[in-house]
This record gives sequence, structure tokens and C-alpha cells, in this order.
Amino acid sequence: MLVTIVSLGLAGCATTGQDKGSADWAGAGYVAMGSSFAAGAGIGALQPGSPARCGRTVNNYASLLAQRLQLVLTDVSCGGAVTANVLDPWSKLPAQIEAVTPDTRLVTITIGGNDVGYAMGLMGASCRAGASFGSGSCIPKPATDEDDWRKLEQNLTTISRQVAARAPKARLIFVQYVTLVPPTLCDAAVLSGAEAKEYRALGERLAAVTARVARANGATVLPADKSSRDHTACSAEPWSHGMNPHYDLKQGAPWHPTRAGHAAIAQALAVLL
Repeated sequence: MLVTIVSLGLAGCATTGQDKGSADWAGAGYVAMGSSFAAGAGIGALQPGSPARCGRTVNNYASLLAQRLQLVLTDVSCGGAVTANVLDPWSKLPAQIEAVTPDTRLVTITIGGNDVGYAMGLMGASCRAGASFGSGSCIPKPATDEDDWRKLEQNLTTISRQVAARAPKARLIFVQYVTLVPPTLCDAAVLSGAEAKEYRALGERLAAVTARVARANGATVLPADKSSRDHTACSAEPWSHGMNPHYDLKQGAPWHPTRAGHAAIAQALAVLL
């Protein structure tokens, strides 16, 4: 599977002369940005000194990559973040983009799902289909429209340009969201057929928008959406959790990457670099 990931990553990227290629990355400044999919929600101990609300874990893909390549990591990913929180302060947290400086040599980001109600929408959909991880009513279905998609693309473009302006020598890699909705549903991923189809399409559109922005701005894409297609919650080796009637949160946040998913992404990034 590693060969598949790497080949997809190399084939799907658009790079510039800023790339370090196979050079030694030891000691290079690395900034990790994004939402809970980058932070590693619920898959281990929190990073010391990090805000508890962000859910940054010590075994998210950024931490694993930094350990492997001896990078100097600044992880500003945060659960619940939308693209606007990368660009502007958010409830006493500085804008994530502020962590990028002229000394930064690598930036990774997984962001955009919360802009269009991806994981939260799936949690609500699973609840309506009979799954739950607590008491109370189901999360309402996000009211996402075309304006949200346009704003998402605009913000991703601005983020790309901000990274280039703040750190001209940095390599920017957009890490796609892992595929969440399996092609065939199972007990580990409770959804109605209609909502499974809807959120499957949403994930594909999110990946397409992200890839389009990356290509237009000379960034690299790591297509974790493609490499994870055979690793959904219904697979023998899942890289993401689904949600079922007995979900208890001990294994991690529902409809989010597993530890194995983060490890696979970290390994693919290491080989790509």
C-alpha cells in the first residue's frame, strides 16, 4: 500500500523550484495547520502545552513526520477550525497562518471539511440512522450552499498565497481528507443510503476543490482520499472511524482518521519529501 500512496502523491502533485527534493530535512522548520483531521482528534495523549480544545495529539501525522525527519514542528492545527481560522484569530487563538515565518521550510494543511459540514454532517446523519455516542438530539444537518463552497475555495487560495508570501522557501502540501464513506455500508458505518451518497459526493467535491487550488498555486497535494479508499471503517484495515449504535469515543472521534490513518499519511509524506 505504501507504493500506492507514494505513486499517487507524486502523480497528483504540482511542485515548484522551492521543493527540497531528497535533501536532508533535519532541523528544518515545519508548520502543521488544519482542523481535527490534522490535529488527530481522540487518538492519543494531547501534545504538552497545547490548548485542550484543539485536541492535538502526540501521534497525529505532523508529530510522526517531525519525529521521522527530525523537523522542528510548530503544530497549530485545531479541532473545529474552518479556513477562516487559518487566516484570522479565533476565540483567543491566533490565526494559524501566523506560525508561518521566513524560516519555515515545510507547511502541511488539512482544512475545509468544517466549512462545508463534512464530519459533523456525517455524525448527524449516523445519529438519524440509529447510531449515537451520547444522549441528546442529533446534530442538525449543516445548511451548506454554493456560497460556502465559493468562500472555501477563496480562502484556500488566500492561504496558499499567504504561505508563499510569508515563507518564500517553504514547500506547501495539502493533505487531503481520508475517504470516509465506504462504497458499501456496514455495521461500523451506520448511514441511510441517501445520506451516504450525499456525503460521499461531498468528500469528492472537497478533494477536487483542494486539488484545484493547489495546482493553481504551485503547491503539492498528498491524495490521502485516494490512498484510503480501501481503508474505510468497513475495511479490514480501517484508516478512519465510522459511527455505530454502540460508539463510545474510546477509539477516537467518529468519522475521523484512526491512528493507522495518521501513520499512513506520515509515512507517505516522509517518502514524498
